[in-house]
Amino acid sequence: MKNTVFIATSLDGYIADKEGGIDWLHAIENPTNDDMGFHQQMANTDALVMGRNTFETVIGFDCPWPYNKPVFVISHTLKEVPEALADKVFIVSGLLDDILDEIHQQGHKNLYIDGGLTIQSFLKEDLIDELIITTIPVLLGGGISLFAGLEKPLKFKNTRSERFLGCIVQNHFVRDRSEY
Repeated sequence: MKNTVFIATSLDGYIADKEGGIDWLHAIENPTNDDMGFHQQMANTDALVMGRNTFETVIGFDCPWPYNKPVFVISHTLKEVPEALADKVFIVSGLLDDILDEIHQQGHKNLYIDGGLTIQSFLKEDLIDELIITTIPVLLGGGISLFAGLEKPLKFKNTRSERFLGCIVQNHFVRDRSEY
């Protein structure tokens, strides 16, 4: 079982700008439509876990539903999903360990964790095994930070770095649970 984060940040560590926007993700031209490992990540994923804010952002995109894997939305306020997604998106709530048990019992072992608050919650509970962070060379100067509120340091090892489009860097980290 593995919980993986696959996300892009600005150089200064934000996942959204001061208005919550993500248009800056497309600041670098991508004439070859390089997916920067997204399809490979999805091939290694059984299901996605995201928060309500991320879910609402995704359904607001002007495109068909982008995931062909089950999506579990953590929310205490969302009660239903659009009818067209009823067999693709499932609302869950409660303690993260209980949510993970429920998802694992359905046969989903390799999870893609998405959304700022959701990722932060998983990190606070030390439930992230792998971080794949793609850094877009843009300084936002504020916005929604990827990392916040950890009570203790979490140690990771860099296992790979890749460069895309001559300026985007993607780092792969795995959780190092050895003692300091």
